[in-house]
Amino acid sequence: MENGFDSEHHHQLVCKRIGMLVTIKLLESLQNDFRVLVIGAGGLGCELLKDLALSGFGLIHVIDMDTIDVSNLNRQFLFRIQDVGKPKAEVAAARVMQRVKGVTVVPHFCRIEEKDVSFYQDFQIIVLGLDSIEARSYINSVVCGFLVYEEDGSPDMTTIKPLVDGGTEGFRGHARVIYPGLTPCFHCSLWLFPPQVTFPLCTLAETPRSPAHCIEYAHLIQWGQERQGETFDADNPEHMKWIYDQALKRGAQFNISGITYSLTQGVVKNIVPAIASTNAIVAATCALEILKIATMFSTGMDVYMQYTGTEGIYMRTVPHDKDPNCTMCSAGVPVDVDNTITLQKFIDQLLKDSRFKLKLSKPSVSYHGTNLYMQAPPVLEEMTRPNLQLPLLGLMDGNTSGVLNINDRRLTGVLRVRVTFKEGPDSVDMDTVGGV
Repeated sequence: MENGFDSEHHHQLVCKRIGMLVTIKLLESLQNDFRVLVIGAGGLGCELLKDLALSGFGLIHVIDMDTIDVSNLNRQFLFRIQDVGKPKAEVAAARVMQRVKGVTVVPHFCRIEEKDVSFYQDFQIIVLGLDSIEARSYINSVVCGFLVYEEDGSPDMTTIKPLVDGGTEGFRGHARVIYPGLTPCFHCSLWLFPPQVTFPLCTLAETPRSPAHCIEYAHLIQWGQERQGETFDADNPEHMKWIYDQALKRGAQFNISGITYSLTQGVVKNIVPAIASTNAIVAATCALEILKIATMFSTGMDVYMQYTGTEGIYMRTVPHDKDPNCTMCSAGVPVDVDNTITLQKFIDQLLKDSRFKLKLSKPSVSYHGTNLYMQAPPVLEEMTRPNLQLPLLGLMDGNTSGVLNINDRRLTGVLRVRVTFKEGPDSVDMDTVGGV
């Protein structure tokens, strides 16, 4: 019994020591090996930066284009009154490094579109703390653009860039984990977002009844009438102040009160007032999922968490289905074509397709690494131009189905199109086709 006890005790000590070594190695890996990018340094972004730094991540980058406003201070806790007017990313980074020793936070004060796609490639994990569907869509297209599929249609696991997305609206919020090619991407689930509230122009122009009507009149009608030729920028303080001033005048004209600068920002940008506790809960959920991805110590979320805090606390996770025909993350969007179609007519068909016409302007086409037609540089355009008049079936080596890679200046990544010919041709002269 004594020997058995000693043996068991020794076993426990060994396991404990192994556990400590594993923990130390994990912590060292988090501190030295993982590069995490936080996009957004607002209410949710401040919480994310704090949570990630305290979780042991040693190298964090944060990107945000906004400066600090007084209205931010009630929930964006990294900022102080003396920080008003300064870039959010820079102040947030400095304050986190001041409070959490050993962490490096690198700020980027710019738009997300200003960064080259290769910038995003350098991070192991990207986390979103955004309030814009457009910005989410852009980053989703970037990470989906890194995705490469094998010949059998399965994703190359080394090209998958994990994306963790958080969002809040008042007392409601969500967190989701996206593995492009494996789970639904942001584009697969756009149906989750309700359409933006709009007002009839006749109501705005003739019978305004609310502060929002006055604000939207100044935004949608007065701006175009009085500042012709100027593009309105919701992130330009002077532009927003002009809208606010005009809305105040219209409110006074129709005896409508309650117009504030904060409300003007909310209406124009479609912003729902943020609640600090919601930000904290959603950010904590995102940080936990990031920690799971980095350490693989637990099963990840499947795949979408909903939170409601209006009456009590309600949380649940919901599995969503991946769209097999998604234009962003699928192995190939299906396109049926006639077996006699030329490459030029195929490109024309793509430009008319409702799924692609807003994404494409001057597409280049390749097949199995061979350039069928290139818009640029001029030397490649000239070399591949003869292919435009050749049958697409022949350019695809006579295969009645295959994936074409489409590149375009409007795309942040590659659009994969799975072409299926309606029926095989009687004959195709393979000596007349070619690529570069």
